[in-house]
Amino acid sequence: MKNRLKVLRAERDWSQGDLAERLEVSRQSVNAIETGKYDPSLPLAFRIADLFGLTIEEIFLKD
Repeated sequence: MKNRLKVLRAERDWSQGDLAERLEVSRQSVNAIETGKYDPSLPLAFRIADLFGLTIEEIFLKD
């Protein structure tokens, strides 16, 4: 699944580690989501959306 996570993170000048800490996941998980190697669980997707003040659909895009 494609996503805008890397762009959103960069706009805030956050490292992958910064984002991981805010989401309470590993930096490796953030990297895997950003590169499309891993699709987040629905609860994690909601946490990501809440953190950025966006809807899930605004962050995660259909292939």
